[in-house]
Amino acid sequence: MTNNPGKRVIVALSGGIDSAVATILLKEEGYTLGAITFYSNQLGNKENLRIAEKIAQDLQIPWQPLDLTKEFQEMVVEYFCQEYLSGRTPNPCVICNWKIKFGLLLEKIKFWEADYLATGHYVGKEYLVENKEFILKKGLDKNKDQSYFLYRLNQTVLSKVLFPLGKLTKDQVRLIAKRYKLKNQYRKESQEICFISDKNYQEFLIQYIKKKIKRGKFIDREGKLLGEHRGIPFYTIGQRRGLGISADSRKYVLKIDDQKNVIILGGEKDLYQNKMLVSELNFISGVVPPQPLKVEVKIRYNSQGSPAMIYPYNQDRQKRILVVFDQPQRAITPGQSAVFYQKDIVLGGGIIEKG
Repeated sequence: MTNNPGKRVIVALSGGIDSAVATILLKEEGYTLGAITFYSNQLGNKENLRIAEKIAQDLQIPWQPLDLTKEFQEMVVEYFCQEYLSGRTPNPCVICNWKIKFGLLLEKIKFWEADYLATGHYVGKEYLVENKEFILKKGLDKNKDQSYFLYRLNQTVLSKVLFPLGKLTKDQVRLIAKRYKLKNQYRKESQEICFISDKNYQEFLIQYIKKKIKRGKFIDREGKLLGEHRGIPFYTIGQRRGLGISADSRKYVLKIDDQKNVIILGGEKDLYQNKMLVSELNFISGVVPPQPLKVEVKIRYNSQGSPAMIYPYNQDRQKRILVVFDQPQRAITPGQSAVFYQKDIVLGGGIIEKG
């Protein structure tokens, strides 16, 4: 007996185990399904297309590939390169989820007259009747939670998406894949940037923006010359290895000034700060908190949430958030996302402007 007769869902079927199991769960719930797999020349994911098509065939659902090479180049790859040129450390997964998966793909489901887009993300979604709004929640599996990457979603998007894996662990997903004898259940998961196949982002940047990369100076906090750097895109806050300088103590990248083409080095203790400014804000509710608020903040995907107060900080007509941590944080990195939580609820976040 079907639970959702007449409801049509398009699944973003990547070729991996997670989206495949998400498809199975939705089929069990009685949805009418279709599947779409986006690909790009930069990703080199033609093998994923073959696997996704086979999964769709086995599950007897219609499937269509979608070439987003041009869009991926403009929205993700060029952003990635420009951020490094600007002395910032980008997070392309946040941008890809926002603009590609929950932007372009969500637009595409209209052509199939579908009610929802579904993905294999480990996140939760709920609708609060009393507030008349959707909330985004951490996935049940703490080791697989992907809510950090989805903080840019809004009420309109959340009303049109489904996350079947939000209340499952990875082990449970593997068991479902084994039960259905999915051919991709033993595929190794990628933990790297998807469009950099050899895991060497510096070689990737040389390939794309070599002519824009200029050598410059390493200096200390007092302005003393310490050496020459190979180009701002090759360094990030907190970096110690690969500096290529001689010093009487260990030096770390403290600050990158793209306007002067200099990189400031210092000791490890200088990496710790208890404040930062966050801009390019998005809050799931659609409203930036007008009053100070106690939250937990993640300053990178693999970091633990840290207790902090956030304050509205509006200057020059630009909305920002001032974050004041209970304890100093190491290597606060401009360009990375800061995501705000209360318990397991994602409030929103933004891009770290400066520490």
